[in-house]
Amino acid sequence: MLALPVAMLFPALWALSRSRLVAAMVSAGYFLTASRGLPQGVANFYAADLWPGLLLWLPASASFVIVHAALWTGRPGKGQFEAGRATRYLAATIVMVLPPFGITGWAQAITAAGVLFPGWGWWGLAATAAGLAMMTSRYWPAAVLILISFWVWSAASWTAPTLPEGWKGVDLDLGQSLGRDTSLDRQRVLIATVVANAGDNTYVIVLPESVLGFWTPTVERLWREALRGGNLTVIAGAAVLDGSGYDNVLVAISANQSEILYRERMPVPGSMWQPWRAWTGDAGGARAHFFTNPVVVAGGNRIVPLICYEQLVVWPALQSMLHSPDIIVATGNGWWTSGTSIVAIQQASSIAWAKLFGLPLVSAFNR
Repeated sequence: MLALPVAMLFPALWALSRSRLVAAMVSAGYFLTASRGLPQGVANFYAADLWPGLLLWLPASASFVIVHAALWTGRPGKGQFEAGRATRYLAATIVMVLPPFGITGWAQAITAAGVLFPGWGWWGLAATAAGLAMMTSRYWPAAVLILISFWVWSAASWTAPTLPEGWKGVDLDLGQSLGRDTSLDRQRVLIATVVANAGDNTYVIVLPESVLGFWTPTVERLWREALRGGNLTVIAGAAVLDGSGYDNVLVAISANQSEILYRERMPVPGSMWQPWRAWTGDAGGARAHFFTNPVVVAGGNRIVPLICYEQLVVWPALQSMLHSPDIIVATGNGWWTSGTSIVAIQQASSIAWAKLFGLPLVSAFNR
């Protein structure tokens, strides 16, 4: 977590490159290293060797490399204005944060704002952007010293994000059976897990992504009946099917009602979100709801829901922060990331946004 600011060395290396080719190689090295868990994760998911993962890993880096190589410019001569290079780097960052390039805009150095400037909110984001811009100038050694000072100060006083009162996240270790075992026996095991974790002062429990499998009237009735007689609300991941595909969602269930709380804005490209199916008239795949439902209300609080892949890219979190939320809720189903750093990166990103904006964080992951 506290190592995130190391990523802020990238703009200095990019700016010090002697040619556009070198800048492209530096960009590729940075992105491929940061996303090094992808080949193994894809191999785990499809129960295949590393080749499919490698074939996805390299194209996924293309947008990052192309944008940074295209916007690179050589060093200004003595007495020439340097702001152009800083502007180009910030432009590259903005392009890689927002869709369509932002769809694969992983490993953005701007995420380090949560470590360097905890509690500063948008001012901290602006300060980090200024630091990144300064790293592209001839004054980058001074920028390094300034950023290290903030880094040491932050690390010395670092505390984990708080847990909102009455909320609890429950991690599971059910492997790839989570969401695939749709039997009533599995639902009863999950209900028993919720009951075991529900204390007198707990009124909202969060479960991981996909935990309920398909959201059906039968599953809804089972859970509402199990919660009858109490004031507990369960927020859990599920899939809602229709004739054209499915939505990856979070549902809120209580004894009195249930509702689809949130529809995922950015499912995993390729394995879940497959837009080419619509282009060819073929049904299937998860829908991306891009800029809808950035904040939802649950347990009397305005929450930022971030499901799995949304924690790896920047724009879902920042879009939600524009709506003054109260809590961040981060869920994931990471059984396929075994042997990689993917879940650790997701959790570090969620913690960074929570610390930057001073918000409580509830997380629930399956491994």
